[in-house]
Amino acid sequence: MPTNRTTILSLALALTLAAPAAGHAEEREPTPEERAAIEQVLTAQGYTRWEEIELEDDMWEVEGAVHTDGRTYDLKLRIDDLAVAEQEEE
Repeated sequence: MPTNRTTILSLALALTLAAPAAGHAEEREPTPEERAAIEQVLTAQGYTRWEEIELEDDMWEVEGAVHTDGRTYDLKLRIDDLAVAEQEEE
């Protein structure tokens, strides 16, 4: 039967090993509901098409977003309100 010291050391080791993983931001594609909301915002702001949408570093990244001004942008949207936080022309 493990002692309290062994249990505490095992728990500390597990937390130490898990800590770096917890610090990494999630990278994933949007769910259908998230995609619909993001696309609605993009369309309302004058974007007509885009290539890829992905959650990365706690921001929605939209690549190759074509605006009605004829220019193509890479965008970063805040996840809480989908406001454009960064816009970089390609």
